[in-house]
Order: sequence, then structure tokens, then C-alpha cells
Amino acid sequence: MQKKRPVNLNLFTIRFPITAISSILHRISGVILFFSIVFLLYVLQQSLASADSFAAIQTTLSQPVARFFTWVVLSAVAFHAIAGVRHLFMDMGYGEGKDSGRLGAYLVIIFSILVIVALGVRLW
Repeated sequence: MQKKRPVNLNLFTIRFPITAISSILHRISGVILFFSIVFLLYVLQQSLASADSFAAIQTTLSQPVARFFTWVVLSAVAFHAIAGVRHLFMDMGYGEGKDSGRLGAYLVIIFSILVIVALGVRLW
């Protein structure tokens, strides 16, 4: 006899808890950082090659699309760092309970939004 299990493959109908949202965003920010490292290392190499290539990179990075990309990467760094600090506290035994974990997830998201908005204001 087979048991009929509910199957829900639509992720938009599932209500995730705040801790899951924070965890998913932490993973997404890590993926963004992983894939952007190639571009960032290329920009670093070009900026150190000569004064002319530094000026070219500086001109390129002043374009709106490059500024947006820079903002996305810096936002990923900010969120990943703030969530990483939360994980360090959890490794020390703080914030492992249900209520404190939820509070920590809220704090990570709130602080990250503040930092990301500040980065956007600074870049634009």
C-alpha cells in the first residue's frame, strides 16, 4: 500500500521561516562572491599593470552598469560577512535556540539592509 504524500514543487507557495530565508540569502551571496572573484582579480591585475590600464579601469568602473555590478558584489560581501558573524556567534553557543535564532536572522537582515542601502547611497 502506497502512502499519498503531499507534493508541492512551487517554491512561491511555500512560506519559509526567517531563518531559512537568511540561510538561503547567505548561500546566494556566497555564490555571487565565488563567481565574481574572477572579474575582481582581472580588474586588480589590469589596474596594477600600468598607469594607462589603471585609468582605463577607472573609466570603465565609473559607468552605470559597472557601478551596479560593484554595488551587487559589495552587497553580497556585506550580507555574507554579517551572516558569517552570526554563524560565529552560533559556533560559540549563542543564538542556537528557536527564538534567539529567529532574532539573529532578523538582525542579520536588518543590518544588511542598512549597510546595502548605505553602499548604494555612497556609490551613486
